Amino acid sequence: MEMKASFCHAGVYVQSRRSSVLQQGLIAVNYPAREFGIGRHCNVEEAKKLCPELIAQHVATWREGDDKWAYREDAAAHIATDKVSLDHYRLQSRKILACIKEALPLELQKVEKASIDEVFLDLSSQIHQILLQRFPELSNPPPYDDPTENLPLPSIAALDWQTDALIDLDEEQETVDPDWDDVAILIGSEIVRKVRVEVRQKLGYTCSAGVASNKLLSKLGSAYKKPNKQTVVRNRAVSAFMAGFKITKLRNLGGKLGEQIVSTFNTESVTELLDVPLTTMKAKLGHDTGLWIYNTIRGIDTSEVNSRTQIKSMLSAKSFRPTINSSEQATRWLRIFAADIFARLVEEGVLENKRRPRTMNLHHRHEGQVRSRSGPIPQGRTIDEGSLFELAKDLFSQIIAEGRGVWPCANLSLSVAGFENGVKGNMGIGAFLVKGEEAEALRSSIPDNRQYSTGPEPSAKKRRVEDGGIQRFFSKRPSTDHERTSPTDSHTPGEDPKDSPLPSDPTQKTLSFAAKYDYEARHESDLTMHESHASPWHESAFDVEVDQQQHSLTDVVCSRCKASFADPEALQSHRDWHMAKDLQDAERVKPTFAERQPAARNSAQKTQGTTSRRSRGGKLEQGQSRLKFG
Repeated sequence: MEMKASFCHAGVYVQSRRSSVLQQGLIAVNYPAREFGIGRHCNVEEAKKLCPELIAQHVATWREGDDKWAYREDAAAHIATDKVSLDHYRLQSRKILACIKEALPLELQKVEKASIDEVFLDLSSQIHQILLQRFPELSNPPPYDDPTENLPLPSIAALDWQTDALIDLDEEQETVDPDWDDVAILIGSEIVRKVRVEVRQKLGYTCSAGVASNKLLSKLGSAYKKPNKQTVVRNRAVSAFMAGFKITKLRNLGGKLGEQIVSTFNTESVTELLDVPLTTMKAKLGHDTGLWIYNTIRGIDTSEVNSRTQIKSMLSAKSFRPTINSSEQATRWLRIFAADIFARLVEEGVLENKRRPRTMNLHHRHEGQVRSRSGPIPQGRTIDEGSLFELAKDLFSQIIAEGRGVWPCANLSLSVAGFENGVKGNMGIGAFLVKGEEAEALRSSIPDNRQYSTGPEPSAKKRRVEDGGIQRFFSKRPSTDHERTSPTDSHTPGEDPKDSPLPSDPTQKTLSFAAKYDYEARHESDLTMHESHASPWHESAFDVEVDQQQHSLTDVVCSRCKASFADPEALQSHRDWHMAKDLQDAERVKPTFAERQPAARNSAQKTQGTTSRRSRGGKLEQGQSRLKFG
């Protein structure tokens, strides 16, 4: 869908009167004025001669010192100092776009804004929904449960296109019964017709539209019958429809690429280009471009409608006739540019932090040479007109600082880009804290685990007994019975040792499995002296502590080594160990792993230490002496 002569509609909306909009020349002409042969390439004097009743309205302008654009009677006399403003037309464009989106189901709509007066609509989802409502049989499984089977033809023999401009077919094709793609196109035309009526009734604007299976054909159809008409291009009519166009009138081919095709094949007729083979297209235009042109002239377009209605950038520019020659003149224009862009940013919601740009770009043209500078827009503060102006001046000073030719300046343009949605829902750290009555209620709802504790408070600096550490790798000789504390010494007569209270000393708490394993490992590492007695000073305080705890917790004792165990099964396993050791001792006596391993490590450390000392040049450390041999 697109607006025809939209500048005339938005500026001076009187359909029956001849009107035009001018800047330095005519930029828009309505259809009553076009009947007199007036076009956009005419100047005002020529247009007045062709149609004396012509109303020529100058567009709104920005003037230095003003904070808003305005329509001015003397605008034509201030072309050199005023800047054109199209904000009024942008505002009307947003209203039209909003009206179109309101006329479509929110969950099914897919709208792409192509320009200030043009939008693409993808109605596939809505058409599919209506098809299932009108033809419930389409919801049934495919015939014969074969998904490749064609659908039966529609149950209707004729389609009512109402007032649509239908691309004609030859008599033979027109007599063929409609297919499902014809029905889908018909439903699409009904939807578009309702949207156009909504825009006309609510805003007073007329729209033209093209209804087809892709963007290429719909764009051509929207301009085929105008104004206030819609053209329907059925799939069967694509070839006949495309044959009447020039290659330069097709979408994306109105510029240099279109001129290249015309010069390459010496024709601008689509009909003649249809005879060019694909291989020739690829050879002369390249693989990708040749394939794209080959499909385009046949009405094939696979580009999707992107749900994009928000702008990506904003530009404010001025071409100077005559040129400007000083920094003062350029600075005045930069101020106007900043005011123009800021006013549009306000409409975009920058003050409410809905959207904001990230970068600013400045372009300067001097004698055909263009210089550009860009810089980031500070994100930590609110954007205002003054900050935009200061940033623009800074970019312009960078261009002047180059020292190369700057004057005279033929064109200046300022733009902002990189729009992003503002951050929403930010909260300060206070929002994550609970205060007052809520804090008291939360504190009372959390149980205090300390009141359920049954044991004494652990010592702040308690020695860990869960891990025996390096001690378990050194063999210790077990102490004699008189050097150990009897299990009965820790409780009163007649009292079961299991029920006796734990010692008050924090170090005398329950013996962990690791500590018990530490004790057993020390006995297992002693192969030759497990039945001998050692002096009390050969045992560490830790060993005595383990022995005391061991006897206080169990009553199962080995008769050979007096080792205590938690249950008879553990004692039996220990006796098996004694038997295995006895068999081993009968054959040979070897050092245990616990005794052998430290020696090996010490030897390795000595070797490394010798090597390191030699690598340092043989220098002795403090307390060392050199031995002389031989």
